[in-house]
Amino acid sequence: MSFQIGDLVTAEYKTGMYYGEVVELTSSMKAAVKILAVNIHPTQGDLHNPMDPNVPFFHQRRALAHQEIALMPLSTIRPYAGAVPEYKESLHRALQDQMAKLAELEKKPEYEAWAKRSLQELEQLHQDYFPSVN
Repeated sequence: MSFQIGDLVTAEYKTGMYYGEVVELTSSMKAAVKILAVNIHPTQGDLHNPMDPNVPFFHQRRALAHQEIALMPLSTIRPYAGAVPEYKESLHRALQDQMAKLAELEKKPEYEAWAKRSLQELEQLHQDYFPSVN
């Protein structure tokens, strides 16, 4: 699929998904995408050991910032033709969705420890993202 500068897209970056705008076609494999909104908040923890709370470093993964430009593989970018939500509202919704999924996973013994740890990280991120709401 070919993209043009200015195209609206959805794009995956690590474990998050974003609405964005193509700002530069850097190579035949990647494009620079300006972040406009958050669709799916990034997963917490170690990408190489998913759902494992007992790793040497449990990563706290922030969502990409509004208007941040990220270099993304073209294979993770899809055209988008809908309305782009407002960034802060989309971040809040994506964070709440992720927390709700983790609350459900927390009920399953095999995921309980990882979900609990992930929720702790997301609660901290919520305080960072929305300090006046707490």
